Amino acid sequence: MTEKIEKDPKTWVSGDDPMTGAQASYLKTLSEQAGRPDPTSDVQTKAEASELIDEMRHAAGLD
Repeated sequence: MTEKIEKDPKTWVSGDDPMTGAQASYLKTLSEQAGRPDPTSDVQTKAEASELIDEMRHAAGLD
């Protein structure tokens, strides 16, 4: 069995780049599924978006 290795988004070379459109769209969908407000206006970077996606997936029961 292959172990999944994850790199901390804070250490990504592109982590400070702006959140992508795909991340924003996915965050909106996840926030609806989790019954939470749309967080995209508060997210600035790819790393922030990635961390919030993980949190929202958990809140929506998808992980």
